[in-house]
Amino acid sequence: MPVAVVSGCGGGSRDADPESARCQSPNATFEDAADLGTHREVAVHFTCQETELAGTLYLPKQSGHHPAVVWVHGSGEQPRLNYGPVVAPLVENGIAVFSYDKRGVGESEGDCCTNPGKYNLVAADADGAVLAVRSHPEIDADRVGFYGASEAGWVVPLADSRLSKPVAFTALVDGPAVTTGEEKVWSDTAGENEDGPLTAEKKAKATQKLEQEGPSGFDPAPLIEQLSTPGLWLYGGADKSIPTDRSVAILTRLKRAGKDFTIVIFPKAGHGLVDNVPTAPEAPATLVKWIQKTAAES
Repeated sequence: MPVAVVSGCGGGSRDADPESARCQSPNATFEDAADLGTHREVAVHFTCQETELAGTLYLPKQSGHHPAVVWVHGSGEQPRLNYGPVVAPLVENGIAVFSYDKRGVGESEGDCCTNPGKYNLVAADADGAVLAVRSHPEIDADRVGFYGASEAGWVVPLADSRLSKPVAFTALVDGPAVTTGEEKVWSDTAGENEDGPLTAEKKAKATQKLEQEGPSGFDPAPLIEQLSTPGLWLYGGADKSIPTDRSVAILTRLKRAGKDFTIVIFPKAGHGLVDNVPTAPEAPATLVKWIQKTAAES
């Protein structure tokens, strides 16, 4: 269910996910910025839970005091994003982007990857990334937000709840607001790994199965309810990985209770709204416009 799923994580202690995992002092180091014409790139290293992680901070061409987003990956072995379709539109519109190799991937130490509901370490890493970015002299520390896809819908609310100063905003794409058990029921029944779009028959069967099975496993809803800053949630109406209707219902209830949430559904789109070839061509522009506006107002 991530932007680019890679099945099978590297070896190591996948079940080692202590609830106590935190990253309050990442001790970030920044190399000199490399000018690449359209933008600048800064190599970054930071440490969480005695593990050094590596990433790239993409800065706009002109120096300044920029808002920024920290990218939170979906599941599987995910390296940092390159200067492509997810990063470039933001940077070219004045928003810095930080993306790091997940622990155990690329230049980052440690063991990859998460099991369903085991998000303490990845949430700690996300928090460390935020604190690292906030410490860079060209970043406005008051205007740093989370931006993530798929599994990030579970990780980001947990990470934000553990920051002493919450992020300025959250922008989540294809992010489940349902439990991990419900996501599995949906993806198995809707045919996530099968070719072709989500048919009406498959959707009806998956919806019925959800009703029968009910919630189980890690539940992000209480954490989403704690989010205190603006949030964007983008969904495809024909997503075979997550139950869009159920997720939207949860978010709509919280929005009516006072949460500053913007929920956008692209009815015919599937999972992967910000893939290199997005399932809804208008989704990336919708996201960039919202982040620009929200960062300016934060």
